[in-house]
Formats: sequence, structure tokens, C-alpha cells
Amino acid sequence: MCAKGTGDSSYGYAPMSGAVGFDFTGQSVLVVGASRGGIGSAIARAFDEAGAEVAITGVEDAAIGDDARFAYTKLDVTDTDAVRAFAADRRSLDVLVTCAAITKRGEEMAPDFFSHVLDVNLTGTFRCAEALLPALKAAKGRVITIASMYARFGSPRNPAYGASKAGVEQLTKSLAIAWAGDGIRVNAVAPGFVVTEQSARARQDPAFVAGIESRTPLGRWGQPEDIAGAVLFLASPASAFVTGVCLAVDGGYSVV
Repeated sequence: MCAKGTGDSSYGYAPMSGAVGFDFTGQSVLVVGASRGGIGSAIARAFDEAGAEVAITGVEDAAIGDDARFAYTKLDVTDTDAVRAFAADRRSLDVLVTCAAITKRGEEMAPDFFSHVLDVNLTGTFRCAEALLPALKAAKGRVITIASMYARFGSPRNPAYGASKAGVEQLTKSLAIAWAGDGIRVNAVAPGFVVTEQSARARQDPAFVAGIESRTPLGRWGQPEDIAGAVLFLASPASAFVTGVCLAVDGGYSVV
């Protein structure tokens, strides 16, 4: 059962580029939290393949692997002054995607760490969006936040992560209303169980992996490219009348 979660094409699925059918030629895109592979990196690659000018941030000194091709800035999203200084250099921004997030399964009941998770995942999302508002206004841009299926399900081993992502979903709705008059659309994507470095610890438990696959109607874990396609849709003219929504991308897990 564990192999099924890898996205092996023998199960009727082969990962596709998230850029299929979209054109972002000449548009500026910033993906916050995209330096270590995973969902943020897949989103950056998909926008790049669709013609956008892509920049990324992360907490590492330099982007790793394939992400090194993008303009990179080391950025701590918990540092308000650093975020505002970074944003001050941008005059216009077409698309902002906020992916920076942390979690430690089974270690989130400690109050100090709980607060840190919220500071990165929730307040960090707000810091970046608020600081980049002038640039987004200039372009009548789009903001896509990354929530989670844990925004709507209890998570006994990830309580801080779940609380932070529920906050991200609510923040998305509020910013969508607040910024609509500026021509800015704000939406969220809520990934289900995805094969990433962040989920690696959970995927070491064969029973857990099998349980997820048996409940998910599409019968597999997601791949980062699955999330990228949804993000590009929400950033494209195809979703021009969509704002304030949280789009579940979870293989049907949340409807069972």
C-alpha cells in the first residue's frame, strides 16, 4: 500500500505539470516558502513553465536544487521589519502565493512551539500579504494562500498546524472582502495528504498511509503538482469572478 502514495503511474496516475493550459507570460509571481522542494517549489516551477517571471523566498541561505534557477531571497516571515524591507523593493506584483509553513507531528502541544507555528503559518501569511499590498494594488493582483484540510478536521498530533491553517482560511475570506475594491482577488487552496518532505514523518507509518489511501476516493496521496494546477487556476482569468474561496485539493478525502 505504501508505494501507492508515491504517485506511481502503474496506479493510473502520472504527475503532470501544473502549468498545463495556462499562460502567465510577462507576469510577476512571488512564491513565499519555496526553497526546499514540495508544494511551493512545484508552484514556482508551474508558473515558470507558464511564462511568468518567478521569484521565491525561503529560510535557507540559498535555494536548493532546481529551485536555484529562480531569483531567491532569504526571508524570515516572522520578522515584520525584514518582510516590510523586502516588500519595499517591489513596485508591482501580479501574483503572491504564501506557502511558508512548519509543523512537527506529535510535538505541537508545547505552548511555545504552538505559538511559533501560528507565527509562521498564520501571522507570517498576513505579514507578507499586508507588506506587499501596495505592489498588489499596482497590478490588481491575485493572492493565493495555502490552507490545509486540517483547517476543517481535528488533528490530535498537529493541533498548532490545524489551528494555523483554519486561521489562514478565515484570513483569506477577510482579505478578499477588504481588498476587492482594489481589484485584488484573494483565494486559498487546501491540500489534502501530499507527498512532501513535510509529510515524510507521517508516511513512515504504513498503517497511517494505508488508512489515508483507503479513505481517499481517488485512492492515492497527492503530488505537489496537483496543488500547483489549482493555484494557477486561481491566479488566472479563468477564475476572474472567484474570490474568498478555499478550494479543497484532496482527492475527495473531505467529502467522505
